[in-house]
Amino acid sequence: MLEQLLRKKPIQPHAHTGLKKCLTAFDLALLGIGGAIGTGIFVLTGIAAATQSGPAVVLSFIIAAVAAGFAALSYAELSSSIGGSGSAYGYSYVAFGEFAAWMMGWMLLLEYGVGAAAVANGWSGYFVNTLSNLGWQMPEHLTKAPVLGGSINLPAFAIIWILTLLLMVGVKESARANNIMVIIKLSTIAIFLALSVGHISTTNWQPFMPFGWFETLDNGKNIGVLAGASLVFFAYFGFDAVSTAAEECQQPQRDLPIGLIASLTFCTIIYIIVSGTLTGVIPYTELNTSSPVAYALTKLGYTWSSTLVATGVLAGLITVLLVLLYGLTRILFAMSRDGLISPIFSAVNPERQTPSKIILMCGIVVSIVAGFIPLGELAETVNIGTLASFIMVCFGVMRLRKTHPELARPFKNPFNPLIPVGGIVSCAALISFLPAETWHRFITWAIVGVIFYFAYSLRHSKLRA
Repeated sequence: MLEQLLRKKPIQPHAHTGLKKCLTAFDLALLGIGGAIGTGIFVLTGIAAATQSGPAVVLSFIIAAVAAGFAALSYAELSSSIGGSGSAYGYSYVAFGEFAAWMMGWMLLLEYGVGAAAVANGWSGYFVNTLSNLGWQMPEHLTKAPVLGGSINLPAFAIIWILTLLLMVGVKESARANNIMVIIKLSTIAIFLALSVGHISTTNWQPFMPFGWFETLDNGKNIGVLAGASLVFFAYFGFDAVSTAAEECQQPQRDLPIGLIASLTFCTIIYIIVSGTLTGVIPYTELNTSSPVAYALTKLGYTWSSTLVATGVLAGLITVLLVLLYGLTRILFAMSRDGLISPIFSAVNPERQTPSKIILMCGIVVSIVAGFIPLGELAETVNIGTLASFIMVCFGVMRLRKTHPELARPFKNPFNPLIPVGGIVSCAALISFLPAETWHRFITWAIVGVIFYFAYSLRHSKLRA
């Protein structure tokens, strides 16, 4: 049994699998930006500043960026040398064996699947509010899940299907749509900065660290810069979806590292500038609102700002959704190809060169979850799943350096093992700052994954033959 759990896949760097190779380094960078810049920039910044970090939310973003940066460099090495649609799942398969790979894939399903459903719910709320501001009121029963007194969250259900159909058309067409939406939301951010920078008052940055570095209150709530870093880490999840595009890159050995590092660097700079500006123009105590950017602009006298911010949020969340659905389909495609889920889903449409069946299945499942199930705090568990996958990737770099020293590495981390060790320590530290309830949900999810593996995947694995 132990031998079966530890069986490893042979390394086949960047093998051609029938998917269309059409993405450039520029496409990959915008894919990462599309996945990373969403609610984090328009919502999370204000909430973290008001409740956990104060103006030092800038430090929270930097700390989270350091952890994500270590992981990005590790992803860059493995994606350039191994490739494959499975991302951390595929890297774990060749480094640690099948069971570890399955559990990593299961964690990625939490990150991408639950994350997509949660973002769809958030997008629905903004969409309904925007329609209401324009004088169009949707029937309430079409905006809520049945357990909340409605019939269906129709906007959330519909947006998943629109993006599912877009992904089925082709990856290049999906990338073009993502690029357009990224430009729209970056334009929104640029307008906010242009309007706000002249109103910055350094007195709003005092005190700079009102909550200190870290403290657990009597009610169990964690506060401080480090707790804020654990919260705002959600702003960085999604950039790793770049690595799931390995089999559709024109020059994967070169383009994947560029896309990963460029997108994370750009997003980090944007988050630091926006969070610093936001806390500079408005006292941090006033930013605990669902739309702090719009609130700040309104306070500065720009009453039309809600429409501007709504446009940026809607475009921003659509790109996040598109990237999450794309990453989810490619990871499940790789798992299906290996037999760990039904091999039916690994078929590639010969005309469009996309895995149409797995895209359709993901559209069905995620749209049902988004439309009929209120996720509530389950979405917070996405953070811990993402951090766990980052830790595994960092371990994978060190493991493969030892077991496969001869492997060609077009991108090679300097100062090994400093980079992966830094990623392991920093991501583990951020996990430790998460609330206990998040851990309970994560463990429950892991137990379900173990049951599925022994019930199905162990007996149907391609490696069993």
